[in-house]
Formats: sequence, structure tokens, C-alpha cells
Amino acid sequence: MELMQIRYFLEAARTKHMTNSAKNLHITQPALTQAIRRLENDLGVPLFAAKGRNIVLTEYGKYLQKKLEPLITQLDDIPEQLRMMVALEGETIHMNVLAASSLIMEAIIEYKKEHGDINFQLQQNSESELYDIAITTKLFYQGAEERNSFACAEEIYLAVPRNEKYKGRTSICLAEVSEEGFISLLGSREFRYICDRFCQHAGFTPKIIFESDNPSAVRNMIAANMGIGFWPEFTWGNAQNEHVQLLKIEEPVCQRDIIINYNQNKTDNHNVTEFYRFLTEFFRYRKYKK
Repeated sequence: MELMQIRYFLEAARTKHMTNSAKNLHITQPALTQAIRRLENDLGVPLFAAKGRNIVLTEYGKYLQKKLEPLITQLDDIPEQLRMMVALEGETIHMNVLAASSLIMEAIIEYKKEHGDINFQLQQNSESELYDIAITTKLFYQGAEERNSFACAEEIYLAVPRNEKYKGRTSICLAEVSEEGFISLLGSREFRYICDRFCQHAGFTPKIIFESDNPSAVRNMIAANMGIGFWPEFTWGNAQNEHVQLLKIEEPVCQRDIIINYNQNKTDNHNVTEFYRFLTEFFRYRKYKK
């Protein structure tokens, strides 16, 4: 199969109309028809069948479309990926932020005060390897640190409203709140996975009654007595106020590691290593300042 044949086939499969496909491809209809027939001859199976003035995919055609579409998508993505690789050589630090996003933004703002010429590009893609620095999280017992990485241990507390039910409490066993409604952070898959594991260890599946898009909103909803939630000790800031209190979870042990690692993927890694050092110190400072 030739690449042009594949593109012609996929366009015809998409529109199911040879004339419209030819117009979209900027070729004549006979040229498209001949290309499809050559592809069918090469494969030894019919890919289309006539249906009135239109065409439909045969079972062979449906199978071929299913196999080829993701391949063409990956192929079309290569130029942009290469451009990203070139951009990594400049004064832009590419970050893949999968945890502690609020704290990362604070660190970037602070760093920019003294390094205005450095730019940052952030993404949240657990599959991407095109980054300079990545921030991820894992359960504290899930293996050793990788090379070029920094791990910061963080305890997870239970944020609860200051009401009669929790009055005078400073700690709690997670099994005690198995029937409570939980408020969680929308989009934070890694943190959500970790908290679900805590609940599994305590013998229940958390009942998520609401998801919000930022930690402040989670805190405000807990303050409004709408539910309870997990709260990292320093990456989300201080949650305690006149309406919310943090309880230490006695059982099970609720901790996670924040992992900062960087790729040595540039000819000159100076900017990346400088920010990496700043970021690790920033995390250490915030951890012990809490």
C-alpha cells in the first residue's frame, strides 16, 4: 500500500461519496476510482460496494479503515512533535504537570520575577515524553526514585466541616467515613487514584457526590457542610479556617510522593537544570513552612 492510496481510501471511507471525495482531494473522480481499484487489487479484497449514488464500506473496508485511521493520525502528528523537539532547544521550558499544579504555578510566577527571559509551556499528558520537567505523584511505597528526580513526601489529611460530628477530633480512621459523601478535584487522575486506593485499604469505595475544578472550591464546599475530602498537607495550601478542619488519618497510612524529574534532552540543559534546582528548593521550603 502506498501512502497516497491510504489517504485516498480514508477520504472515500469518510464521505462515502466518490465525487465529493475527489473534490476534497483536489483530483478527478476517475483518478480516485482507479487508485481505489488498484488498492483493492493489491489487497485482493473489495473495499467498497455501490449503494445508489453513494458507496458503502464492505466488511474488509471497515476493518482496513479501523486499522489505518490511528496510523495516519500518528503519522500526521510527527511534524508537530518534531517542531516541539526543536522548541525544546530554546529558552522555553516544557513541563508536564500531572500533580501539584497550583504549587507549580506559584513556583513559576516566583521564578519569572528574576528570570523574565525564560518561558514556560505546560501540558497534562500522561503519555507524553516530550517535556523538560515532569511533575507526577505516586503512593509512597510504589518503588524507588528514578535518576534525575526529586521525591517529596506529603501526608494526606481528611478535610471535614467544623460541625458537631467532628468537634474535638484531631485524627480519624478512614473506615469511619465510609458512608460520607466525598468532594474531589476534577481532572486530577493521579491524586484521585491514590485517594481511591486509600479508601480501598479501608474497605470501601468512596461515594463522590461532587467534583470541582480547583482546591479552593473543594475547600469552600466542605466549609458549606456539603461533604468531606482528601487534602494534601502542603501542595494545596492551608485548608483550615473557621469552617474547615484537617484531621490526621490514622488508618490506613495516607501519604504520597510528589516526583519532579527532568529529561536531559537538550544540547544545553542549563535553563532546565537551574529551574529544576529552584523547583526542588521551592518544594522543600513549602513543605517545612506549612
